Amino acid sequence: MHPIVLIPARMAASRLPGKPLADIGGLPLIVRVLRQAQAAGIGPVAVAAGDAEIVRAVEAAGGRAVLTDPDLPSGSDRILAALAVLDPERRHDAVINLQGDIPFLDPALIRACAALLEQEPSCDIATLIAPEGSPAERTDPDCPKAIMALAPGATSGRALYFTRSTLYGDAPVWRHIGLYGYRRDALDRFAAAPPSPLERREKLEQLRALELGLSIWAAVAEAMPIEVNTPAELAIARAYAEKTR
Repeated sequence: MHPIVLIPARMAASRLPGKPLADIGGLPLIVRVLRQAQAAGIGPVAVAAGDAEIVRAVEAAGGRAVLTDPDLPSGSDRILAALAVLDPERRHDAVINLQGDIPFLDPALIRACAALLEQEPSCDIATLIAPEGSPAERTDPDCPKAIMALAPGATSGRALYFTRSTLYGDAPVWRHIGLYGYRRDALDRFAAAPPSPLERREKLEQLRALELGLSIWAAVAEAMPIEVNTPAELAIARAYAEKTR
């Protein structure tokens, strides 16, 4: 396969405005995400930016960015707009959509996501999951969960559903990590379809893919990576950067 890694980012995040340029240990958040993607070494990397300030920050760090319409409604739309500029000839048959708020994601996990597309013929979309960090996450609607067909000890499996609802019982609860690897045709189908009923109900766009009949597989990470969506999470990321400097 010939993947390309694209990172959608915009300044107008509702819970943390200006998030992509937030300083974390001397580097903007978006630059840290860019460097993790580059370290994965699976293909070219670019930022699909909704604002000129993001483009300037990425280019100052030696990366590539494409300026997209700031009014695009989702990261997936921003990815498609960047693809139209970067790969109009469709040389890349897989697209890795890496969210721009995961500054310390292990590059090996990006490789694992791409490997699922290569190794699982039935996999249309690849993603990542991790074990719950605490029982409180089971009832937290801000913690999307994946319901998996996953054999004991397996490192990957097929996703049956995603939900924000509370999950009960003794089985493991899997948190979803915001990274998607699409086969190019699957991305086209996904983007061409309107938001689905389950997607609107749960506010999880991956449910649109499941309702379209696309197959989602997930690779298992050891733990949830640090995500930056709020001022409190930004403080955690800054402390981690200081500790690992």
